[in-house]
Amino acid sequence: MNDSLINHPFVIASFCIIVFSLLLYDLGIFNKNEKEVSNKKAITMSIIWISLSMLFSIVIWQTMSFQKFTEYQAAFWIEQALSVDNLFVFILVFNYFNVPKIHQHKVLFWGIIGAIAMRAIFIFLGVALIEKTYLPTFMIGDFSVRINAILTIFGVFLIYAGIKSWFVSDDDDGEKDFSKSPGASVVYKLFKVSKNFDGGKFFTLENGVKVATPLLVVLSVIEFTDLIFAVDSIPAIFAISNDPLILYTSNIFAILGLRSMYFVLANFIDLFDKLKYGLAIILAFIGLKMVLQPFFHISSPVSLGIVGSVLVLSVVASLLAKSKK
Repeated sequence: MNDSLINHPFVIASFCIIVFSLLLYDLGIFNKNEKEVSNKKAITMSIIWISLSMLFSIVIWQTMSFQKFTEYQAAFWIEQALSVDNLFVFILVFNYFNVPKIHQHKVLFWGIIGAIAMRAIFIFLGVALIEKTYLPTFMIGDFSVRINAILTIFGVFLIYAGIKSWFVSDDDDGEKDFSKSPGASVVYKLFKVSKNFDGGKFFTLENGVKVATPLLVVLSVIEFTDLIFAVDSIPAIFAISNDPLILYTSNIFAILGLRSMYFVLANFIDLFDKLKYGLAIILAFIGLKMVLQPFFHISSPVSLGIVGSVLVLSVVASLLAKSKK
């Protein structure tokens, strides 16, 4: 077991208390009477989640080290940035199934609960796998080099994903038939599915028979979508740290803020049409960092600066292009 999981119980306890308290509050208060999430509320909740994440990073700094603090910050902002692509797909999924805005909050809540479990499996198994896949050390001139097979494969994959993302048309996802996605297929195979929504219910009764509602299909599609995006984002943060505590806590804080950020993005999606290019650059940069790591180390603060700068520039470029139009 990683030393940080044993030696820092205060960090683990703080993380669990913050996350579970807010999730229970959210489930008990906001989901008691479903209503459409306003821009003001979405922006407020986004600020709260990011602020809590930054406060937690200070706890890491004070109880662990400044190095761990920078690793956390870099991993958090990389995950936050890459998750924006995920949000764009969520918007398309909800539009495709004509999900009323009043019920989108509930789907995203349970979708993120599933993501918390999936990310734990990905990260802890990934760290264990990386530790076992280092190749024997060899010399290049006066330098000793130790290559990790998994990180190198991940790096090449991320470079490819970044290049591919740059050239993907904005209309490609919009043409997808989400009712035929693997997530939807699972629900259609396991349950009889009603053609109509029944409020915010995932199951309902039709002629005395219990059937699934289209909302369950949407939830399954959202979960599968997050699983696919985790294939990009999880390898990216492995380039930042090999500490599962840092990776998992930063990842969970990032995705917990996704739900409120979704409602902000859904209403202002036209303002960020250049953001996909910034995300493509970030993917390619992280992949390059992983491939070069045995030969040239790029520190966490430098990685954080590059990721932050690319994000800011892509947002500014989007706003400038919009204002010209």
